[in-house]
Amino acid sequence: MRDTGFQNGASTAPGGASALRLSDMLAAERVHLPLAGLDKEAILRELVDLVVDSMGLAGEREAVYEAVVERENVLSTGIGDGVALPHAKYGGLSDLVIAAGVSVEPVDFGALDGRPANLFFLILGPDSATASHVRVLARLGRLLRDVSLHERLVSAENVEAFLHTLAAAEHAS
Repeated sequence: MRDTGFQNGASTAPGGASALRLSDMLAAERVHLPLAGLDKEAILRELVDLVVDSMGLAGEREAVYEAVVERENVLSTGIGDGVALPHAKYGGLSDLVIAAGVSVEPVDFGALDGRPANLFFLILGPDSATASHVRVLARLGRLLRDVSLHERLVSAENVEAFLHTLAAAEHAS
């Protein structure tokens, strides 16, 4: 198993409480602006590549991709409002990891609202991180309901601006 250097999506907040910090799971090498993919398959492959390349999992690229596609085939992860949160469990990781990107053109991701997505966050983690996995999905979903945050992330000029915008939104919530 690869160690992501992060313990299941939680850090200790003042007073000892556990706080979910997405910015701790999303490193600059796992953010791509813009994503080159023009369809769902290409976007998923590109996001998986960000994870496997940054985590030293190149030999497991197809297995990671298949885990993501298998989950996507169960129910689309297009959550609406131009956002997709593909996610899967993968045993080659010891903790949760996130990759993100913005597509050049919106991509049909099968969202219930029928709108294509242009903002993507891939969440991968081991079977042992199921509770944290659900918390990450919920946290991202809540944050990305803010239309102005979505607009700021999509229009970020570079990876550093994207990460700063996400961290600032987390801090404010």
